[in-house]
Amino acid sequence: MSTRVGAGAVSAEIIAVGSELLTPFKSDTNSLFLTAGLNELGIAVQRKSIVGDDPTVLRDAVERALGGVDLVLLSGGLGPTDDDLTRETVAALLDRPLREAPTLVAALEERFAARGWRMPENNRRQACVPEGAEVLENPRGTAPGLWLEEDGRVVLLLPGPPRELEPMFDNVVRQRLEARVGDRRLYRRVLKVVGRGESHVAEVTQPIYDRWRQSEPAVETTILASPGLVELHLSVWSSLASSATDVLDAATAELSAALGQDLLSTDGRSLAEVVGQCLSDAGLRVGLAESCTGGLATSQLVDIPGCSRYLAGAVVAYSNDIKQRLLGVDAALLAEHGAVSEPVAAAMAEGARRAMKADVGLGVTGVAGPDGGSADKPVGTVCLAVAGPGDEVSTRLYRWPGDRAMIRRMATRAALGLLRRQLLGRG
Repeated sequence: MSTRVGAGAVSAEIIAVGSELLTPFKSDTNSLFLTAGLNELGIAVQRKSIVGDDPTVLRDAVERALGGVDLVLLSGGLGPTDDDLTRETVAALLDRPLREAPTLVAALEERFAARGWRMPENNRRQACVPEGAEVLENPRGTAPGLWLEEDGRVVLLLPGPPRELEPMFDNVVRQRLEARVGDRRLYRRVLKVVGRGESHVAEVTQPIYDRWRQSEPAVETTILASPGLVELHLSVWSSLASSATDVLDAATAELSAALGQDLLSTDGRSLAEVVGQCLSDAGLRVGLAESCTGGLATSQLVDIPGCSRYLAGAVVAYSNDIKQRLLGVDAALLAEHGAVSEPVAAAMAEGARRAMKADVGLGVTGVAGPDGGSADKPVGTVCLAVAGPGDEVSTRLYRWPGDRAMIRRMATRAALGLLRRQLLGRG
């Protein structure tokens, strides 16, 4: 049985409304924002769904949600056109007659007049309020939000545009919900792992977090994998911040010991952030020479504020001519080993370090495809090298499956990962 709002643990469902969200051209980003906001308040999201502009389907979705959760949030479908049916559908389901609010009509007319426009007649629909609903002001748009209560549950109608929904939630809804929920909150920790695949990470960590699931408070765990990176998400629901923190600290420490230096971060920092911190802490500057990645590794470093402390410069050395002229790669080396080879990657790294007067050089060369591969060097072959600090040079050769975009992403993460290992003395 679901717990009512205000009586402890609170559950929610998010319904995104709009046929455009069921096409490849529009994504539902509102549910991500709302989930984060609700979790911060101690509200667990049990389900998310997307429904088109069909009153029957929408009615069924809301009715089902009301049978299982305490709080139903709908985003979208509050506009002035015929396909904006959220308000009408919810009002009919809850048997709440719609009535036009003169104050809302006046506010809409004033809004249009301020821009020198006449208000279209169909905008009057946005001034219709279900009986018993509370109107939530929307200073950024014409569609007000609506707060309805039904048998101890809350149904919340929010506008679809994020620039309207987000401030309405932060400035109005959050305060209302805080007054109704208990003190139970969700506390999270994100651990990022490089250098191991998902199955290898799971093999090491599964016995550990199986035990933590039995703790009090319990630690819920999720493992997420993307090319070159594995994330462990640890979550604790607790009424005491100190209790949640102690449990998360202990679980993190045990997982850290098991993962060793393959553990990239325990605070959600990205690979580029960690690499930048390593360089900055050591007082080192890096120069990059990228071929198949086309500047992706450099771009990730540049995304971090303050990168000028440790990023000397970079060059996209795609052609052999550029490799020779700008990086000093020997023509004989290219002829003997080919552009996609560990010796050439090492020469590119040395060349970048020398040309940019850096302490460390990073070289990347490969075949991203879909063409250009051979029997010896098929598409997905990538060679990496890190030169420095000092005389140390590390190289790696990889062969990855996937399309061009995936191979470039994998190469970028592996390159920054190799740079990190070198800086930690494990190249």
